[in-house]
Amino acid sequence: MRPTTKDLAIAAGVSLATVDRVLNDRTGVRKDTVDRVNQAIEKLGFIRNMVAANLARGRDYRFLFLLPRGGDQFLAEVMARINEANLAFAAEMMRAEVRHIHDSDPHQIANLLGGLDPETVDGVAIMAPEFPQVRDAMARLAERGIATVSFISGQVSSASDDFVGIDNRAAGATAGRLMGRFAPRQPGKILVIAETMHARDSLERRLGFDEVIHADYPHLTVLPSLETYGDAERSARIIRASFASHSGIVGVYVPGSEARVPLEIVTGLATGATIIAHERTPFTEAALQAGAIDALITQDPGHLVRSAMRILRARCDRREILASQEKIRIEIFIRENL
Repeated sequence: MRPTTKDLAIAAGVSLATVDRVLNDRTGVRKDTVDRVNQAIEKLGFIRNMVAANLARGRDYRFLFLLPRGGDQFLAEVMARINEANLAFAAEMMRAEVRHIHDSDPHQIANLLGGLDPETVDGVAIMAPEFPQVRDAMARLAERGIATVSFISGQVSSASDDFVGIDNRAAGATAGRLMGRFAPRQPGKILVIAETMHARDSLERRLGFDEVIHADYPHLTVLPSLETYGDAERSARIIRASFASHSGIVGVYVPGSEARVPLEIVTGLATGATIIAHERTPFTEAALQAGAIDALITQDPGHLVRSAMRILRARCDRREILASQEKIRIEIFIRENL
């Protein structure tokens, strides 16, 4: 049978009330008593039933997802999975809300983070470009007792267990390998179209992509990244200008999560070019089925959301996460396995 709090009290030679104080980090317990209880926990292999404990205390977990305001189909998929997770985790007293941010305004994001109240928010999953103001505001949140994780696009200081998403450098390298295998063997140029290179996911994907192309496919030249900033008019202007300025474009790579706008423009210009994009959305799925793009490199938005919520809960409970459960896989789709 699993050891109980009564077993802990007997092993540590203390009262049940003292065990409860130690488990809940309440004051009024001497250090040597805390040490005895912790030694008993380790000796007996005690694992606390956090759901039962939270239910007894009437506590729930209140999480917040901060997502870019200007997102398109991929973010719609993420928000649908958040709603789905709220239903799935209701019995475990976890609930998440969504708040939209201007991802080009680091001061607005930092101010929002600074105004969060630990009494109403237990944890935050934030998808934002890499700005010093955002990084510092996240550090201050942790100091105030609000758990944080970087969501999909990490900050430069993010440890591996503080980031929820695929290994973006490996994802970019995967795109590079596919581009090298699919593109013609003769010399040619590759156009890279990103929403912004301030987003760490796009930056790391570009680095991984370049590493593979430069090392193994020297006949291909990767052009400087175009940044669309999510603006359809700007996207059309700079993409058309690039095709007018560069002959011999044999490949197009879209490293960002929102590929619809650039791909709608590219498919009319890049006849015969190999096109590789990220994330499965209604648009990219239809384009792959129609043969307008050649491959998709994706991550499961449902897994992303559930993982973020589980990690935030573990932070609140000061428990270790199960790393194997939270590892997000890189998936490759072509038309035949969609």
